[in-house]
Amino acid sequence: MIHKATFWLLFIKLLQYFLAIDAEIPAVIVFGDSSVDTGNNNELSTILRSNFEPYGRDFFGGEPTGRFSNGRLPSDFISEAFGLKPVVPAFLNPNYNIDDFATGVCFASAGTGYDNATSDTLSVLPLWKEVEYYKQYQQQLRDYVGDERANTILEEAVYLISIGTNDFLENYYARHKRRLEFSIEEYQYFLIGIANDFIKELYNLGARRISLGGLPPMGCLPLERTRNIMFKRQCIEEYNQVAREFNMKLANLVDRLNTELKGIQLLLSNPYDILLEMIQKPSSFGFDNADIGCCATGYLEMGYMCDQLNPFTCKDADKYVFWDAFHPTERTNGLVAAHLMKKWSTKFL
Repeated sequence: MIHKATFWLLFIKLLQYFLAIDAEIPAVIVFGDSSVDTGNNNELSTILRSNFEPYGRDFFGGEPTGRFSNGRLPSDFISEAFGLKPVVPAFLNPNYNIDDFATGVCFASAGTGYDNATSDTLSVLPLWKEVEYYKQYQQQLRDYVGDERANTILEEAVYLISIGTNDFLENYYARHKRRLEFSIEEYQYFLIGIANDFIKELYNLGARRISLGGLPPMGCLPLERTRNIMFKRQCIEEYNQVAREFNMKLANLVDRLNTELKGIQLLLSNPYDILLEMIQKPSSFGFDNADIGCCATGYLEMGYMCDQLNPFTCKDADKYVFWDAFHPTERTNGLVAAHLMKKWSTKFL
């Protein structure tokens, strides 16, 4: 069996091979939710945090950084594959400054969504606030490296966006208000309108290389399967169908904006198929379990319910697709990053 450290070294080399990294990427700039939040929620008055053990137990030094995983997130692997730092620092983390942020920065907030009502649910950063912090970052960067260099960094950086799952699972399906206002298709188009405006705002602020993340097979998350206990914890097909439909609408948005916005390189980075394949055929990827998480019982725990005192937490997270009942393990994150970047090598860079 390959030693874990050796595995990750070979893995990063594979990522770099896929990219054939001749293109110089000066920075990775991240927006979104818990799939890419590297610790911003630590600084917010919210219960949606993960800056405690056993979160981060496989991160560098075993540090619980606020990432909702046992280790790194896809954005971290992508940064390292571009020849940048192996982690993307959170903008609100007081231990970092503009020297750290010059090569990558994360504005994501766990629990947020396109819809402001989604972020209000758990008192986290709405998407518009992430953009406001990005504007602050731009000014800090200009002060640090000068206008000319800052403009180059902002234009040539890769922008990663991973958001949307909470809008459906923690807002539309969990609360009555949006369901009274919108049919599910109307709500999808409502979110697409916000995504359209968001991407155009980033473009007007200088972004050109943008990866727009699609939805995962959200009906197969362990927590949603547990809610489907009457049907033997099968995946909720309705939710998966909504994810597929929304991803198709995102793809249409990407096609349209690539035509409308001169010089933009906008790519839909869709994790749906690769994650569903891991869930349906875990052994093909070296996993033993895909229907529950590693942390605690794995059926419903995340955040503070996933703590170091729970005796049921698994010993080896690499055997699990999911870390807690909602979020993937580090190994899954790495495989998803490799899958997406393989496509970038021919379509994005």
